[in-house]
Amino acid sequence: MPVNHDTDFLEHMPTNCAVQFLDRVEKSADREAFRFPRGEAEAWESVTWRQAGDRVRRLAAGLLSLGLEQEDRVAIASSTRYEWIAADLAVMCAGGATTTVYPTTGSDDTAYIIGDSGSRVVFAEDADQVAKLQEHRAELPEVMKVVVFDPAVADGEWIISLDDLAALGEALLAERPTAVDEVARSIEPDHLATLIYTSGTTGRPKGVRTLHRGWVFEGEAIKAQNILDETDLQFLWLPMAHAFGKVLLSTQLACGFATAIDGRVDKIVDNLAVVRPTFMGAAPRIFEKAHARIVTMQSAEGGLKEKIFLKAFEVGRKVDALRLAGRSVPLPLRLQHALFDKLVFSKVRERFGGRVRFFISGSAALNADIATWFHAAGVLILEGYGMTENSAGATVNHPDAYKIGTVGQPFPGTEVRIGEGGEVQLKGPHVMAGYHNRPEATAEAITADGWLRTGDKGSLDADGFLTITGRIKELFKTSGGKYIAPPAIEAKFKAICPYVSQFMVFGAERNFVSALITLDPDAMAGWAVENGKEGKDYTALVNDDAVQAMVQEYVEELNAQLNRWETIKKWKLLDHDLTIESGELTPSLKVKRNVVESNNADLIASFYS
Repeated sequence: MPVNHDTDFLEHMPTNCAVQFLDRVEKSADREAFRFPRGEAEAWESVTWRQAGDRVRRLAAGLLSLGLEQEDRVAIASSTRYEWIAADLAVMCAGGATTTVYPTTGSDDTAYIIGDSGSRVVFAEDADQVAKLQEHRAELPEVMKVVVFDPAVADGEWIISLDDLAALGEALLAERPTAVDEVARSIEPDHLATLIYTSGTTGRPKGVRTLHRGWVFEGEAIKAQNILDETDLQFLWLPMAHAFGKVLLSTQLACGFATAIDGRVDKIVDNLAVVRPTFMGAAPRIFEKAHARIVTMQSAEGGLKEKIFLKAFEVGRKVDALRLAGRSVPLPLRLQHALFDKLVFSKVRERFGGRVRFFISGSAALNADIATWFHAAGVLILEGYGMTENSAGATVNHPDAYKIGTVGQPFPGTEVRIGEGGEVQLKGPHVMAGYHNRPEATAEAITADGWLRTGDKGSLDADGFLTITGRIKELFKTSGGKYIAPPAIEAKFKAICPYVSQFMVFGAERNFVSALITLDPDAMAGWAVENGKEGKDYTALVNDDAVQAMVQEYVEELNAQLNRWETIKKWKLLDHDLTIESGELTPSLKVKRNVVESNNADLIASFYS
């Protein structure tokens, strides 16, 4: 089926996110909208679009009763859960704009974001989030109310519960039943919808001003490509404070599918088996961990099972190569593939619930070898590309038109060009209105002729598929004048070594390339059992001679695939894995390279002394 690149939908888009939601409620009233775990037994509760609409209307009316006015900011400091989505939709239906705050953000930065945004109300998840606000209350005079998801934390004065807010809304709706609908219909496409503060590696975070037209466009552009519809089921774990999570909500409103929500990263695999979704968005780290887990488990089994496993993927890759080249698969190879699909590949698919039509990978580069490995097992990972500054999505591979190793073709209605220095630049209805209170930064980000400068280096092929090389600022030159693209080297190592968590390359203006490495604690726990080292903690394991020798073998395997000037001459295993809590990973699991480099400056310098 040809991919739809028509832009006719631009003339018929809803005017704003609130109307998009209310229209969906009317159109799909009795269909499932959301499901989420509840109670100690964590049974999944489900709500229809009608039920979600009733709840959102009451919360929106509650915000109006507090005096919220058009484009007033309302912050949400919470992990991903149904209440986050209900609060966000209520803010937009009340004409406000959501300020997103990661639950892991420290109290100082939380106060900065809420103060800089001018937020008047804050939705807070629990006592931990409320404590950050109370600590800085004197600096937040504009915050008139805190609405807490955990009712036990409410004090009935400055801090009220969700139900308290809904009760205020019910009282308003009793007097003015159409109050929310009137406000929703009055919102203009260019009104502010969201302030998303990017987690910068240096300095204070910047608030990206995304508009209603941007989010509506994103959802409608996906709908126009016939990728998803009402019959799909999404599993959503991504942080809703991140643009990737937000765009999946916009897509849901446009397409009408149901979403199962649970933001706990450690529950993803368990939840997939229970929810059995048809698609999911994820960061590459999720696929890297799944790949490593399956490979190491099979290796531990050894013997005939491992031989069958390895032979299955050998056959799978051959069949894939033929099909992707448009050639027929010989009958003997087809029969082999059918057998291995039953013995091996079906079990890989079952780990994800057995019904996934495709995954969407974003927020960082996915290694092509890992994507190819999954594809051989019948698991399609469609890589996409975008950034907060363009409401998350600019290009994506399509189930019927994809090239592994690329981030796909532009959305219908999105323009992509390659600017000076190979920089990818974007234009379309989804581009931000600028950075909040940062006119100089806005001027740097938008070219004189209106294109968004992404800061990424890339290229377009003859079919319009975009390939990203890496962040221009992260590309470096050695003292010998050779250019190095760290993401490409790092991704190669992750495809080779199933025990790695992070692999970070350094060497700007140095005479060779070095690396800092962290190992995956879960994978290493399994390795320890298999190698008679059970009971050793992570730090002891990474200093173990056998582990050091194992990693050295993988580094040598990597070096054999690299140009001479790219090879890793020195490396070191860190005594801890990177985490969101340590500030070395973003909530979307991207490495904050500058933070890691700064934290380990002396160690990196010692490589070259």
